[in-house]
Amino acid sequence: QVQLVESGGGLVQPGGSLRLSCAASGLTFSTYVLSWYRQAPGKERELVAVISPTESGITYPDSLKGRFTISRDNAKNTAYLQMNNLKTEDTAVYICKANLRRASNAYWGQGTQVTVSS
Repeated sequence: QVQLVESGGGLVQPGGSLRLSCAASGLTFSTYVLSWYRQAPGKERELVAVISPTESGITYPDSLKGRFTISRDNAKNTAYLQMNNLKTEDTAVYICKANLRRASNAYWGQGTQVTVSS
């Protein structure tokens, strides 16, 4: 079965950093597009970053460019999200998604909580 497990979340002060991980199993990891989303209780789900199967394409919202960095290690079946200069508005559950480029279905992880608070 396919499983995506996020880790690395926690409580940090504004200006701090976190590195999230998304460990995948049950799929051929190197063939999947990996994405990070985030969602807070009172806000819409937001796309954070996208990385192509072989790292040839990476996308961020303009508002997050320069602070967040997505990467992947296909040998370890793991994707990462490096988060720097965190702000209180970054507080959310961060969720990993995997999908094939030419398929309509997708797999989602359970999420990891990131709380940025002073």
